[in-house]
Parts: sequence; structure tokens; C-alpha cells
Amino acid sequence: QVQLVESGGGLVQPGGSLRLSCAASGSIFSINVMGWYRQAPGNQRELVATLTSGGRPNYAASVTGRFTISRDNAKNTVYLQMNSLKPEDTAVYYCYAAVKKYMGGYFDDYWGQGTQVTVSS
Repeated sequence: QVQLVESGGGLVQPGGSLRLSCAASGSIFSINVMGWYRQAPGNQRELVATLTSGGRPNYAASVTGRFTISRDNAKNTVYLQMNSLKPEDTAVYYCYAAVKKYMGGYFDDYWGQGTQVTVSS
């Protein structure tokens, strides 16, 4: 089993900052991509940012320049620093990881339980 546990969500005023963390644990041989997606009420889940094990980031256009993704491969942890937050950033944020559980296996997709981020005055 693989578990992804997120932390760091909450309520923040427009223009403020939050930092999300997500730690992966369990039967992990290696992790390729880790990242964050979000889902607002009535909307589909959408990409926020991902980061490969080699350090290549990918950002949604709506967050480029405001959000920064990073990871600690030794701790199987990914972070999302969110600055200049806007009301439209309000959503449930989900951690994602592509995990290989044993040598020679395939990468499977795993998701966290989600953490609420609310941007409001």
C-alpha cells in the first residue's frame, strides 16, 4: 500500500501565501512524478503543478509566477509554495504521485485525500 498525506491547507486572504506539503509512505521503490491538482465546486480536477524526480517542473498557466513546486526525494515529499493567492485559487488540492512499488514494476497513480484551500477576505 502507498499513502499520500497532505497538510498545510486553510483560509487565507487575497494576496496571502500558503505552503502545502505531501508525504508519500508505504511500499515505495521509486517515485517518478509528484505534484498537485485541484478541484473547485462544479469544476473538473485540474493540474496545478508537477515535478519529475529529475527536477523538471510543469505549471498550469494560471499559477505560473505565483506558485513554486519543490520536492525532497529522500523524504518522498512534495511541496507547493503558493504566493499572491487569488479567490479563484479556492479549491480542494490533491497530491499526486506516480509510484513504482518494486523493481521491474510499473508506475501506478496514487492520490491524497485532499486539503481545502480557501482564499477570501
